[in-house]
Amino acid sequence: MNDPITLSQSELFAFLLEVAVVRPVFLWGAPGIGKSALVARFAEQLGIPCVSLLGSQLAPEDLIGVPQIEGGKSRFCPPVSIAREEPYCLFLDELNACSHEVQKAFYSLIHEHRIGEYHLPKGSIVIGAGNRAQDSAIVRTMSSALINRMVHVHLRVSVTDWLVWARESGIHAWVLEYIELRPEHLWSKPPKHEEPFSTPRSWHMLSDALHEFGLEVTGRPLEALAYGCLTPAHASQFLGFLKQLRGRHRLQSILDGEIGWPGRAEDRDLLYFLAQAFRSHVVRELPADESVVSGAQRQMAHRAKALLEQLAAISLEIAQVVVADQSSGKDLPAWLLREVVRDLPRLVERRDGK
Repeated sequence: MNDPITLSQSELFAFLLEVAVVRPVFLWGAPGIGKSALVARFAEQLGIPCVSLLGSQLAPEDLIGVPQIEGGKSRFCPPVSIAREEPYCLFLDELNACSHEVQKAFYSLIHEHRIGEYHLPKGSIVIGAGNRAQDSAIVRTMSSALINRMVHVHLRVSVTDWLVWARESGIHAWVLEYIELRPEHLWSKPPKHEEPFSTPRSWHMLSDALHEFGLEVTGRPLEALAYGCLTPAHASQFLGFLKQLRGRHRLQSILDGEIGWPGRAEDRDLLYFLAQAFRSHVVRELPADESVVSGAQRQMAHRAKALLEQLAAISLEIAQVVVADQSSGKDLPAWLLREVVRDLPRLVERRDGK
């Protein structure tokens, strides 16, 4: 598909309130970012039930029904999950994962709110959803006839929206604090090979398990849990975060000069997490435009360079990652990088020495 206009959870919710009540809508988005939960909340807001059908598990007869003979004539009877008396929201999840035969069965249901002789109650709403081909998900090409029967909109992950929801929903405090510190870790692109990856859904799963384990969870069970839910790099840093949370090392104490970087070999994961958190803090607090830098921000930049030098004395590799890492999509301010190049040149030298 062409580069889409994307909407956050809150924007899409408002969009559905205006559009879905008059026309069928199809929600595009990566796995685990909250499409199903959004539709359920939307139906609840309207005060109508939400009936979900999973397209990847449907056969045509699951929609059309089976024929019955009445008065010498056959009549197709739609399934009880669809044939209702009161208006409802019909959510066709994984619609683009169903076979073309099932897609054809949806034509009249989506366009006319009708299956055979049965019409959905007036006021009913039809919403479809599906993953994208680039998400390594099971998808099929949607026919042009089906595409043209719906308004298409793309959902993006919004850390702000998710944190509001998470606080209201009792998400574990460790998860909340970590995402507040490393918001870019809320979601990662699905990998091309089979391994867990971070999404709002996987963080929710981690939160549920942490609540069940209790505060004393540690060691191998905690490691298995983190690596079983998250992108491996995120799992490693989350474990480092918990280590510093339970220990004496906290980023603010390092920034304030009360303590130094942890230097023991067994604290390598903790050091890497704190370094990444430090980088995120610098990116967030220092403006990209040097002309608007305040006195306090200039002082912070000097402190940042000093901390980078101290970090390099413990691990040049990790210090170089702080300077050069682009995995979050955000660079350190260019003016700060120029100062680092001038004052700490070895941090930007190529690692092969060339």
